Amino acid sequence: MSEAPNSSTPNQERNTENWFTSWFDTPYYHILYKDRNYREAQIFMDNLTHYLNLPEKAKVLDLACGKGRHSIYLNQLGFDVLGADLSENSIAEASKNSNETLHFKVHDMREPFEEKYDAIFNLFTSFGYFESDDDNLTTLKAIKESLSEYGFAVIDFMNVAQVIETLVPEEVKTVDGIDFKIKRYLEDGHIFKEIDFEDQGHQYHFTEKVKALTLKDFEGLMAEAGIFLLDIFGDYKLKKFHKTESERLIMIFK
Repeated sequence: MSEAPNSSTPNQERNTENWFTSWFDTPYYHILYKDRNYREAQIFMDNLTHYLNLPEKAKVLDLACGKGRHSIYLNQLGFDVLGADLSENSIAEASKNSNETLHFKVHDMREPFEEKYDAIFNLFTSFGYFESDDDNLTTLKAIKESLSEYGFAVIDFMNVAQVIETLVPEEVKTVDGIDFKIKRYLEDGHIFKEIDFEDQGHQYHFTEKVKALTLKDFEGLMAEAGIFLLDIFGDYKLKKFHKTESERLIMIFK
């Protein structure tokens, strides 16, 4: 959502259709989330690539890669990696790490790739940003079309039931001297996060909005896309998925 002088409330009309195009391109997004547990993410990718038994130098697509931290790690594991993201600023930053087997490009995940990949990873709840189910379905079809004959895809999504159960309605996170006032709520089948803060005399307001997709929702979309759901895990150690207890919903498909 673009910069606004005043915060909106959950009941006020707000244009969040393409909130990700502006919020992800600001430095504040990366400031707010700078303390994410990247070691945990690396352990997840170690477990995932081992489980998939990817061949040496396999072609891997990191879809919605942000600044490329995970693409870089996958490349260090010996894979030929492309990181793709809609954010031009993120790709510009990520591209500083490019090499012969690590590349980055600006790309809309609703569009398939000409190249075919042995593995496509969509990690850390980077799905469900679009307003319509049609776009989510289109994205799944694009992922399927971009896989090689023996390729696998992975979507790592939040476990909606667990997120709703443990949702913190309001909190203030102070990072780099900026007080981010955060409100969270469920509305119209989406989980919203309203973020308000002040920096250098300017007031900012952004909204994150993610479709509250359950396993059943994904199963319906995948069936419509002609996708085969092969396995489901509930955390980054690839433990069994429990509907009410698991922190993650990790789906392996082709």
